[in-house]
Amino acid sequence: MTELQLLPNIHSPRDLDALSLPQLEKLAGEMRDVLCNLVSARSAHFASNLGVVELCIALHQTFDFAHDRLIWDTGHQIYPHKLITGRYKEFSTIRTKGGLMGYPNPVESDYDLFVTGHAGSSVATAVGLASGDDLLRKHENRWSVAVIGDGAFPSGVVYEALNNAKRQGERLLVILNDNRMSICPRVGGMADYLDRLRMNRVYTGFKEEVANLLSRVPLLGDPTERFLVQMKEAVKAGLHGGMLFEELGIRYVGPIDGHNIGLLRKYLRMLQKGTGPVLLHVMTEKGHGFAPAEEDPVLFHAPPQFERAVDRVVSMKKSSSRTYTHVAAEAIHAALGANPRATVMTAAMCQGNKLERVRDDYPERFFDTGICEAHTVAFAAGQAKVGLRPIVDIYSTFLQRSFDHIFQEVSLQNLPVTFMLDRGGLAGPDGPTHHGVFDLGYLRMFPHMVVMAPGDAHDLPLMLNFALEHDSPCAIRYPKANAVTIAADPSIGSRSGIKLGHSEVLREGEDGALIVAGGLLTEALAAADKLAAEGLHFTVINARFIKPLDTEVILDCIRRMQLVLTIEEAALQTGFGSAVLEAAADAGVNASHVVRLGIPDRYIEHGEREELLADLGLDATGIAAKCRQLARVPASASH
Repeated sequence: MTELQLLPNIHSPRDLDALSLPQLEKLAGEMRDVLCNLVSARSAHFASNLGVVELCIALHQTFDFAHDRLIWDTGHQIYPHKLITGRYKEFSTIRTKGGLMGYPNPVESDYDLFVTGHAGSSVATAVGLASGDDLLRKHENRWSVAVIGDGAFPSGVVYEALNNAKRQGERLLVILNDNRMSICPRVGGMADYLDRLRMNRVYTGFKEEVANLLSRVPLLGDPTERFLVQMKEAVKAGLHGGMLFEELGIRYVGPIDGHNIGLLRKYLRMLQKGTGPVLLHVMTEKGHGFAPAEEDPVLFHAPPQFERAVDRVVSMKKSSSRTYTHVAAEAIHAALGANPRATVMTAAMCQGNKLERVRDDYPERFFDTGICEAHTVAFAAGQAKVGLRPIVDIYSTFLQRSFDHIFQEVSLQNLPVTFMLDRGGLAGPDGPTHHGVFDLGYLRMFPHMVVMAPGDAHDLPLMLNFALEHDSPCAIRYPKANAVTIAADPSIGSRSGIKLGHSEVLREGEDGALIVAGGLLTEALAAADKLAAEGLHFTVINARFIKPLDTEVILDCIRRMQLVLTIEEAALQTGFGSAVLEAAADAGVNASHVVRLGIPDRYIEHGEREELLADLGLDATGIAAKCRQLARVPASASH
């Protein structure tokens, strides 16, 4: 690492104004060193941040975002922005409990307007900001700037916003940060279109000359007039690379080098003198400035902790732990091998969902749809309608983006689409934008939908096999955690298979019951062990199904036990515990002694999953403490 000389003295973006171009370029190098040092301490988003250092510097030196507006789409590229907006001294705390968030956070800084953790919304938000300022007649010269990557650009909401930008966008600048990547290489027709624009280097330089030339083409009588108009449009289309945007009323400028600070400033200053809406196409390199990240931007999107020497990786800390994501990917691979009608699709998360082997072995039945979750679900419905068995493998938090299509195209039609919801529950350092805590509530409300949560690695493949044989939509949600396999109590016998609406009793006791939906089953069993050592014996039930509930076992338990706790790594509102109380109310069973443990009615900040569970009383210690309190056993009796 080089000695930092400039960055420690940048307390606000206005400190950039005093720096020369060579000093700004040196500052960019210092910022990259800080990013590399961060990843030597912990896993963090990396390659995307390396790619926007110069763009971030140029933006903040050109605009005054204490006055103008700046939205970073998919906010994991926010690190350079944080470094030059007064947060350098705190930067080492990023993604740790109580430290800086790994995404924009208005609580931290006035330079962060929204917590942006999902892709595609920046343009719509920026259009709204511009419209609001116009209606309120505030700051007439205030610009709204949205920085959006080419991976997020195919998102449907982007085009809804662009369609409306002409009316509201007099001071709207959209910067398309084109690095030819999402998390994995981008896909689809828009990727091909952007590739053609990247190759069209003559466009920017000749735009004015071409416009002047075309304006001088004479218009004569019909049919000559029609011929010349057609010729004019043909020439215009050939040289005018941004026709898609221009036809929407958005001026297209670019493509330009996104790592040339001087060039970036030149174009930004030029655009400031005009009016919008404008799209500036900037070409960057994901991982720029650190050779290993340039060579493998997929691995270095959010790499494990590594040690480096100058521009190479000396060692990388790789976990040997097998996670539920690995278990799910293996089960999907096996399912495609066993069932030729099974397909799988993911929304730009092949690597995150560990589907590389599935993609390589079954390329004709693997679909990466890009960051287009709504399309993905409707697409799956179409496949299911003709007899295929599609598996939609998407993080819980991102599946929310397709809510209407789960309703209209899947549930309403009663089509056998299987949803695999990775990161169900707390997503750790990624924080509130990525915690998948709302899925049980938003899925169980739909008729026909079967909702499952495996208690361990034993359950997950069995649930997928069940779903692929079931003739209605099914959802399986599993946590971001190391996979464990649980053995049943010897007095009960071997583990059972998966049957619709059937739970599994893993331990029996007479002092109360712990009914668990999903990945906190191991914590509940550990809590039961603690309590048993104190003379309190709890039944432990692996619920497996959130819908339909095993009402026979669960209601019998509520009738017999003096204390029942439901446990879920999900929002309490409309979650598993709520489903249990609803079932008891419908059956006329007194449930006043049923206590729900889960995620309270607030957004949970970032931190390691274990830290967050402990804070929420959802680890073994917290569950045991709650049982003691409710059973009125003094805490001093614990060991």
